Amino acid sequence: MNEPKSPLQYFNDGAIARIVFNRPEALNAIDTTMASAFHDACLCISADPMIRVVVLSGAGRAFMAGGDIAQFRDDPQSIPTTLIDPMHEGLMVLTSLKVPVVASLQGAVAGAGLSIALACDLAIAAEGTKFNFAYSNLATSCDLGASWSLPRLVGLRRALEIALLPEAINTVSALQIGLINQIVPADNLVDATDALAQRLASGPTVAYGMLKRLMRESLGNSLGTQLNAERASFSACATTSDFKEAVVAFLEKRPPTFKGR
Repeated sequence: MNEPKSPLQYFNDGAIARIVFNRPEALNAIDTTMASAFHDACLCISADPMIRVVVLSGAGRAFMAGGDIAQFRDDPQSIPTTLIDPMHEGLMVLTSLKVPVVASLQGAVAGAGLSIALACDLAIAAEGTKFNFAYSNLATSCDLGASWSLPRLVGLRRALEIALLPEAINTVSALQIGLINQIVPADNLVDATDALAQRLASGPTVAYGMLKRLMRESLGNSLGTQLNAERASFSACATTSDFKEAVVAFLEKRPPTFKGR
C-alpha cells in the first residue's frame, strides 16, 4: 500500500534547508496538515546549527494559491486554531532565523502564498508569475503577517491599494514596487534559485544574521537606538572567524573563504 503523500517536504541539501509546499493538485493551498508540517519544519531548521540558508518553493505550477477553500467552506471555525496558529508560529520562527530565507516563486502567488513570500528575506520569481493579495475577494482580512510585511516593502498607500483593490500583479510590476528582487526565465528558476542559495550559504552567516536583525528592527527604533545596535553588532561580528578571514583575504588580495562562524 502506498503511503499518503506529504503536503510539505522538508530536507537539507548541505547547508541549505529546503521547504517545498507539496499539494500541486490544489496549487499548494494550505490545509491543516500542511500547516502543522510547516510549523514542525521551521522548528527543525531553527534547531540545526549547520543550516546557512533556507529556500521555500512550491511543487508543480504554482508557489501557493492561498488557503484551502474547502476547509473554509466545511469548517470555518477551525481555521484560527488548526491553520492560522501553526502557520503564525512557524513564520515567527522562520523570520527570526539568523540565516537568509529565500522564496522561489512561480505561477500563482496569492493570499497566504503572497504573505509567506513577503515574509522571506529575498524573493526570486519566474517570468509569468502572478501575485494577488486575494484576501478581500473572500471577504476576509489577511493573515501570516501580510499587514506587517506589505507596508514595509511597498509603503502604506500602495499596500492599501493592493489590499483593498486586489488585482493580479505581474512580475515586472512586482519587481518595480519591491515585492520581489529578481525575475528569471521560467525554465531557469531552479538553477537561479540554487545559485543564489549557494552564494548565500558560502557567505558570512553571522554577519547576515546581524544585518537581518538590524534591518527588521530599524523601523521601530530611534536613530540613537539603531546606532547603538549597529555598534554592538559590528563588535560581535569583529570577534568571528569570518571577520578575521575577510580582513586577511583583503590584505592578501584573494577571495575570502567563510565558514559561517
